[in-house]
Formats: sequence, structure tokens, C-alpha cells
Amino acid sequence: MTTTTPAFGTALIGQTEKALNAILDRQLTGTGITEPQWVTLTLTVTAGETLDRAELVRRVSGAAQFSRESVADRIAELTASGFLREDGGRVQATDEGRARWTRVRTAIGPITEQLFGDLPAEDLATAGRVLSTVLDRAKAVLATP
Repeated sequence: MTTTTPAFGTALIGQTEKALNAILDRQLTGTGITEPQWVTLTLTVTAGETLDRAELVRRVSGAAQFSRESVADRIAELTASGFLREDGGRVQATDEGRARWTRVRTAIGPITEQLFGDLPAEDLATAGRVLSTVLDRAKAVLATP
């Protein structure tokens, strides 16, 4: 059986993104956290500090291309679930939020290693540059009304 490398393009990027999201969704099952909430929780936890709510909304919206209103809804949901805490316009992850985030990250680590841990560093650097260029261009298109 002959295997051909698919051409780089939107189909390959989309299929890869869908497969990676399916893996993430599998890890999120039973945590009470959805994928959009995961992005919000991740950017809160990895900030390593208490964030101004408006700054968190800006970061999440920019990283995931979610509307600011959607991000505000995710912050409210995570707060209601006890994974985030808001106080005086500042947001931080709770101990439970950090614990759930750590549990999922720990599960994802070996999967990530299995997916691309053995790929040559130069290939990963090239893929990173190409995808970063595509992402920057896509953001420019989205910024144009």
C-alpha cells in the first residue's frame, strides 16, 4: 500500500485541528469543562497571576477568535463552577480550577509526545513558522470587515 503525503492546505489543517480537538474533548470528558472553557481556564492558569478581567477577555478572544461576549460567558460559567474566582474586576484560577487543569494537562502530555515528540526539531520549527504565518494572515483577514 502506498501512502502519499497530503498537500498542505485548509483541508489538512482542518482535519488536524478536528483530530486534536477530539483528543482534547476525550480528556475533558467528566471534568465539567468544555473546550471553550478549557481555553479560558488555560490562559488564566498559565498567566500565573490574578488578571484584570478585561485583560483576560482580550487574551482569550485574541488567542481563540472567540467574541468578547462569549469569553465573558465562559468566565461566568467557570466562576459559577468554582474553577475561577472574580474579585474586584480581577480573575484567578481557584485551587480546584488549577487541579482540574493540571489533571488534563498531565493526561495530554504523553499524547502530545506520541503525536510529535519524535519529529525532527527542524521539521517542527518549519511547521511552526508556516502555521504562524498562516495564523497571522487569517487574523488579518478576520480583522477586515
